[in-house]
Amino acid sequence: MRLSPRPRVGMSFSLLGAAYLVSRRFDEALPKLLLAIQEDPNYPPPLAACYAQMGWHDEARQVVTKLRAITSVVAPDISYVRNDEHRELYLSGLRLAAGEAS
Repeated sequence: MRLSPRPRVGMSFSLLGAAYLVSRRFDEALPKLLLAIQEDPNYPPPLAACYAQMGWHDEARQVVTKLRAITSVVAPDISYVRNDEHRELYLSGLRLAAGEAS
């Protein structure tokens, strides 16, 4: 990323954050997801899931509240995530963030 001549790196940070998230390395995922959302504030679900998995439920709910102002879809279609454990970790984080039982 440091060598890229293109200044927009939000997607790279989003992918790195998602990789850390599914690896349960939440402390490393959080800064990457925060950087990614600065560039693309319209896709906060991974950040909400990360906050929820870290036990930061107030922050997770704030992200979901902002998300609901944009769209009614809190949990996007993630059928592309083939690993069942990774998909469930992500979705359970979103359910916690939305205040639903996991």
